[in-house]
Amino acid sequence: MHSAVFLIEFGAIILGLGLLGRVAGRLKFSPIPLYLLAGLAFGTGGLLPLGASEEFVAIGAEIGVILLLLMLGLEYTATDLVSNLKTQYPAGLVDFTLNALPGAGAALLMGWGPVAAVVLAGVTWISSSGVIAKVMGDLGRLGNRETPVILSILVLEDLAMAVYLPIITALLAGVSLAAGSLTLAIALGVAGAVLFVAVRYGRLISRFVSSDDPEKLLLVVLGLTLLVAGIAQQLQVSAAVGAFLVGIALSGEVAEGTHTLLSPLRDLFAAVFFVFFGLHTDPASVPPVLLPALALAVVTAATKIATGYWAARRAGIGVKGRWRAGGTLVARGEFSIVIAGLAVTAGIEPALGPLATAYVLILVVLGPLTARFTQPLAAWFASRHAARRTADRSVASPPEHEPVP
Repeated sequence: MHSAVFLIEFGAIILGLGLLGRVAGRLKFSPIPLYLLAGLAFGTGGLLPLGASEEFVAIGAEIGVILLLLMLGLEYTATDLVSNLKTQYPAGLVDFTLNALPGAGAALLMGWGPVAAVVLAGVTWISSSGVIAKVMGDLGRLGNRETPVILSILVLEDLAMAVYLPIITALLAGVSLAAGSLTLAIALGVAGAVLFVAVRYGRLISRFVSSDDPEKLLLVVLGLTLLVAGIAQQLQVSAAVGAFLVGIALSGEVAEGTHTLLSPLRDLFAAVFFVFFGLHTDPASVPPVLLPALALAVVTAATKIATGYWAARRAGIGVKGRWRAGGTLVARGEFSIVIAGLAVTAGIEPALGPLATAYVLILVVLGPLTARFTQPLAAWFASRHAARRTADRSVASPPEHEPVP
């Protein structure tokens, strides 16, 4: 009976996602906001809460994030990654300054204390790699000139999480400085080792994985990715970082074949991830914290756009690409929820969980919109400003009349 209920619920979810995807396709729009709203409708406190399939959906959501980051990594080689990290680290510092400080300041203004301030700083700082990867794919921008800049910032954020998560875990648990330092050293060592192997032995890994049989290639790549992601997570490093580095290590025909084979699987599990996110949000907890969450979302959406614009300008990208880079970075998602979840489990501040959830919901819906419309809106405002300046000059300098004879 339990199995039948599970099949009915999960089948209904997949069927619903397919229909929502078709609606979004007709409207020529990203389906992510529709997936989230579906999750809200069928989650805790929603219109029709689901139960039997929740655990499976949670695992599917985790696989979705891993596949999104793997596919993102396949787009670039290890040389590209190292080159971008060397040239884009100032953008990472600007990103941290502009986007973490508003969260910390908001927590302190609400009287939540320094630990909650560090938590909310992380919530507002880290963009959603999963949402952004999906949006860039939907909008056909993976080959754009600004895309490496966006990826560099996302990778810097993911690598920073390898340092941030052990720190915040130690703060929330109140462990000693020595225990916290050991956890941090392990996390940094694992991230560095995986990066070193990916950069130094990428060709050997590609040769090991390569196969003319699509079935064997699919199984080996998927198994290797889940294995590395799981080991990374077990050692306090983000599973997403592990999956991304596996993608970086694969190149040439292996990367192309993997991309073709895994694209449908990625789309399926990525959709499940966004539904899962909505499932775990009680709609009743959102209204009381909606205003502060909305204010924080507006401020940090602007600071993310400024971050992307500045980074793209520094990389020599044109004005259109700068706005696209800024608008694409706005979405927050999986990492913000993970950080807030740690604080809620530790019982730091009761209002922090609902605030973080409302904040992420706003930006995960707003993110695909800013990714698509920031550049056209900026161009429209620029043309309006230029037209107004031309009109002002005409009024200030009226045309000369011919002298009356």
